Amino acid sequence: MVNYQYTKALNLTIQASNGETYAYRELGEKKGVPVVFFVHLAGTLDNWDPRVVDGVAQNHWVIAFDNQGVGFSRGQVPNSIEQMARDSLTFIHALGLKEIDVLSFSMGGMIAQELIAIEPSLVRKLILAGTGPRGGEGIENVTKLSDRDSIRALLTLKDVKTYLFFTRTDNGKKKAKAFLLRLKERQENRDKGISLKAYRTQLKAITAWGLALPADLSQIKQPTLIVNGDEDRMVPTVNSYELNSRIPNSQLIIYPAAGHGGIFQNHEAFVESAVAFLDN
Repeated sequence: MVNYQYTKALNLTIQASNGETYAYRELGEKKGVPVVFFVHLAGTLDNWDPRVVDGVAQNHWVIAFDNQGVGFSRGQVPNSIEQMARDSLTFIHALGLKEIDVLSFSMGGMIAQELIAIEPSLVRKLILAGTGPRGGEGIENVTKLSDRDSIRALLTLKDVKTYLFFTRTDNGKKKAKAFLLRLKERQENRDKGISLKAYRTQLKAITAWGLALPADLSQIKQPTLIVNGDEDRMVPTVNSYELNSRIPNSQLIIYPAAGHGGIFQNHEAFVESAVAFLDN
């Protein structure tokens, strides 16, 4: 029986050629080109909006996974975005996949760009949400912003994603609350949260990537869908426009009055656009 509900997906593991064990979940019919989800900073399997995953999985084979050293995946968190991409390739190869579509968000979009630079023939189509190019504007400030909002979240007894992902408008606050409730819908067999050490390592990797020399994005030949909110504080929205101008075969969607988590704030519209893009 095919499972189309992310909250009911089994926690699976596979041992890769590097000796490490990777945790993942899959749903939808196992046919065609699978859509692999690349998660954000500090993200685990339980940080994907089930409405987004379920929406894509209605007509696609979907795979979400924990980065090395995060959640139920074993090993050490790499100290560079490039190495995270290489580890992601190790996981994908362990599954025996020859071609994939990529749906990536935030840090996941950075990893996806590096992955394509290493092995471009693997990826058929690319979705980059809430992310930017290597050396992009303001990316080196992610640590400062995350630390400040983490303190703010502690003082207000709220989840930090309330501030990092959403605007502080009435609608933004409403959408943040609904999103956080959706993340709690899975009641059993939840993933393990990221350790503080692993989180800080990821932050350092993002900072270094943001300060690095720009990549030649004209080498990305895959059809690419770029999505963001118009008020992204984590990876400033200007970076989405920059991606669109530098990736030849790309299209851009900017959601008004939305922040870094624009794809979650507008999950219905995003799923419709993402599915149309993947199927076109």
